[in-house]
Amino acid sequence: MIDGIKTNSFKQRNTPGCHRRPRPLAVMRVLLHLPVLLASLTLFQAAASDTNAQTTAAAMSDAVRQVKAHVNKAFLDSRTRLKAAMSSEVPTTRQLSEYLKHAKGRTRTAIHNGQVWEESLKRLWQKVTQTNVTDPSLDLTALSWEVGCDVPVSVVKCDENSPYRTITGDCNNGRHPALGAANQALARWLPAEYEDGLSLPFGWTRGKRRNGFPLPLAREVSNKIVGYLNEEGVLDQNRSLLFMQWGQIVDHDLDFSPDTELGSSEYSKAQCDEHCIQGDNCFPIMFPRNDRKVMTQGKCMPFFRAGFVCPNPPYQSLTREQINALTSFLDASLVYGSEPSLASRLRDLSSPLGLMAVNQEFWDHGLAYPPFVNKKPSPCEVINTTAQVPCFLAGDSRASEQILLAASHTLLLREHNRLARELKRLNPRWDGEKLYQEARKILGAFVQIITFRDYLPIVLGDEMQKWIPPYRGYNKSVDPRISNVFTFAFRFGHLEVPSTMSRLDENYQPWGPEPELPLHTLFFNTWRIVKDGGIDPLVRGLLAKKSKLLSQKRMMTGDLRNKLFQPPYTIHGFDLAAINIQRCRDHGMPGYNSWRGFCDLSQPQTLKELHAVLKNKKLAKKLLDLYRTPDNIDIWLGGIAEPLDKRGRVGPLLACLLGRQFRQIRDGDRFWWENPGVFTKKQQKSLQKMSFSRLVCDNTHITKVPLHPFQANSYPHGFVDCSAIDKLDLSPWASEN
Repeated sequence: MIDGIKTNSFKQRNTPGCHRRPRPLAVMRVLLHLPVLLASLTLFQAAASDTNAQTTAAAMSDAVRQVKAHVNKAFLDSRTRLKAAMSSEVPTTRQLSEYLKHAKGRTRTAIHNGQVWEESLKRLWQKVTQTNVTDPSLDLTALSWEVGCDVPVSVVKCDENSPYRTITGDCNNGRHPALGAANQALARWLPAEYEDGLSLPFGWTRGKRRNGFPLPLAREVSNKIVGYLNEEGVLDQNRSLLFMQWGQIVDHDLDFSPDTELGSSEYSKAQCDEHCIQGDNCFPIMFPRNDRKVMTQGKCMPFFRAGFVCPNPPYQSLTREQINALTSFLDASLVYGSEPSLASRLRDLSSPLGLMAVNQEFWDHGLAYPPFVNKKPSPCEVINTTAQVPCFLAGDSRASEQILLAASHTLLLREHNRLARELKRLNPRWDGEKLYQEARKILGAFVQIITFRDYLPIVLGDEMQKWIPPYRGYNKSVDPRISNVFTFAFRFGHLEVPSTMSRLDENYQPWGPEPELPLHTLFFNTWRIVKDGGIDPLVRGLLAKKSKLLSQKRMMTGDLRNKLFQPPYTIHGFDLAAINIQRCRDHGMPGYNSWRGFCDLSQPQTLKELHAVLKNKKLAKKLLDLYRTPDNIDIWLGGIAEPLDKRGRVGPLLACLLGRQFRQIRDGDRFWWENPGVFTKKQQKSLQKMSFSRLVCDNTHITKVPLHPFQANSYPHGFVDCSAIDKLDLSPWASEN
C-alpha cells in the first residue's frame, strides 16, 4: 500500500430548482441501478459463450464508435465557440471562465477518452436493461482498449540516471513511473460519494436527499455564510499581500482540473448559459428566488463539471475520477509547463544559453515580459480593446487570470534567464540544454524552499511540526499525488484576497493617477502591466500591503463573491464561493464529518457539539439551519469555518489536510532539493540563502525590500537596501571541465 492513504466509505445528495429534460424511463432505471448492473456485468463475464462474446464485441465497437462521433463533435464545437466568443466585442463571464478552464494538448485527449468511456459504458448498460440480457459478458478491458484508454496520454522513456525531472513528472518513482505525472486522476484519500454511486453529484436529482436531508443551494450558502458587506478592518495585520499571492503560485504549480465539454447539439450549447437546464456536464448553480442576481443575471450561473479520466484496471471502482492536468510535484511547472510541446514552445531554442522565450514587442524598462499567447484574440485583448494587449504565455494557462499572478510569472521567468546566463558565465562549455535544465532545477528548488521555509510555517502555525516534521529523505513508498480533497482545502486562500490591489512608487507611496485598483477590474488585465507602469509598482504592493484575514464573520470579499470575471461595463459576475461549493459536489467529495474522522478529529452531530468545534454558536446555527446535519456540510465550507490555529491561518481540519499533502509531496519526490545526490552539499548550502526579497532585487528595478517579505510590512520599517540581502552563490555549480 502507498504510504499515507486511508480508505473508508460514504454517501451523497441533491439541489432543487434545476430544470432538466425528461429522461426516458429506461435511462432512469439504468441510473438508479448502475452499481447493481456493474456487479452483474463483472460476475457473469467469465461464463459468457464465444457467440455472445462476439456479439457483445460488435455491439461494443458500434456503441463506442457512435459515442466517439458525438464527443468529437462536442470537442470541436467547443473550440469553435470559444474562438468566436473571444472575437466578440464583449465576451460573457462564462466565456472568460471557459478560456481559463479549457483543456489543451494531452490533457484534452485524456478528458476526451474519459468522456467516451463513461458515455459508452452508460450506453451499453442501457442496452442491457432494454434487452433483458442476464449474461452480457461486457469485457471492461476490451472496452478500455476500444475507447483508447489503454494508450497512455504520455509515453515517456525513463532514464534512471538522468539528474533532471521529466517535464511530465513521469519517472520520478522507479516502481510506479506514472506516479505524480500530469494527466492522471487526482488521488482519493476517502472514497468518492456520488448520488448514484458512480458519477452524478449530490444535488443532481430533485428531491434526492443526502444523509436524510436535502442539500441547500450553493449560492444560498454563499449568501448566508460567506458574504459580508463592510470592507473595513478585514486586513491581516501580520501577513503581507505576498502571503496570499504565494499561495496561488503554489496552487498553480500543483493542480488543475479543466472543464469537460458540453454535448454537441444546438440545444445543449445554450442550455447552461441561457436556459439553466441541467444535463450532460452542465450543472448550473441556481439562484435563490430572493437573490438580487435573479434580476440582473437570470435564474442561474452556468457551471460545467470538471474533466475526468478513464478508470484504471482492474476496474474495481468505476466512480468518476477528476483529472490533474499538472505534475503533482513542487517543480516550478507553472513556469516550464507539464507537457513537452508547451515546454518546447516556452523556450528560446534559437539561443545557446538555455533561455526561456521572452516578449519581443514590449519591455519593462529594459527587463523582459513573458511572451504573448499566439492565438488571437485572447481575453486580455477584449478586456481593453484600445490597448490590445494579449495574455501572457506561461507554463500554466491561468498566468494572466489576475494582474499580481501575471507579475509573479514575470519575476520567475526573469529569474530563470538570469540563472542561465550566470551559469553560462561560470561554465562556458555547457550547451543550451544543460544550462536550461540546471537553471530549471535551481528555480524548482527555489519554489520548494520558499514554500516550506517561509510560507507553510505561517499557514500551519503551531501545527507545522506535527504535520511536517524535519526531512528524513526520499521514501519511494510515499504517494506524492495531489489528492482530490487538497484541491478544496487549499482554496482557503480565496479568503485572503482583498478587495483592492495597490501600486506603489520607489518610496512605497501611491503610484500614478490610479494607485488603488478594484479587484474585479484586474482579471485578464495584462495591459495594466505592459502599458501602465510595468511590474515594479505591483511588486511593491505585494511587499508593503496586507492580505485579507480569514475570519468567520467576513469570509470572502464581494468582488470574488459577486464580480468574478465580470467583463468591463457589465454587471454579470460569478460567485467564487458558490463555485467552490458546487465543485465539491461535482467531485463527489465526502462531507465535513467524514474528513474530520479521517483526521482523527471529533465529528459533531448537534448544535452544541458544532458550537464547541467552531467556537461560534451563531455560525454553527446558520450552518445547521442550512444543512440540517454537520455530515452534509461541504468540505471547503467546513474547513474555512473553523477558528484558526494558534499563529496559523487555518483551523485543525485544514491543517491536517494541507500538512499531510505537503509532507507527501516532499517525501515522495525523488528530486526534492534536500534529497542527497540531487544537489551537492555546497550547492544545498547556497540554496538555503535564496529568498523572495532577493528574487525581487535581481529581477526588478526595486532597491529597497523587506527582510521578511511574508510578514506585514510598513515602509521604511523592516526594509533594507538590496545590498543587505544575501545573494545566491552559484560558484558550487562551476564545472571543473
